[in-house]
Amino acid sequence: MANTPQAKKRIRRNERRAAINGARISRIRTLVKKVEAAIVAGDKDAATTALQTVQPELARGVARGVLHKNTAARKFGRLTKAVSAIA
Repeated sequence: MANTPQAKKRIRRNERRAAINGARISRIRTLVKKVEAAIVAGDKDAATTALQTVQPELARGVARGVLHKNTAARKFGRLTKAVSAIA
């Protein structure tokens, strides 16, 4: 258990940040699933629209430090490729 006031404050801060970061990652996952669902359905318009909402969220996740930049780039690249492949 934390002994110093600083350590106690650090624990409180870490809990708050974990909740915020968890919510951010969850939101990104949900948006990615929407794109993937539109791809499976073959709806190019919906997939394109969903892709445009995913991109800033991925970038925000990188900026906030919850995603590695290469991970975000890989996800966005694969989704873009899949959306453009819809006939």
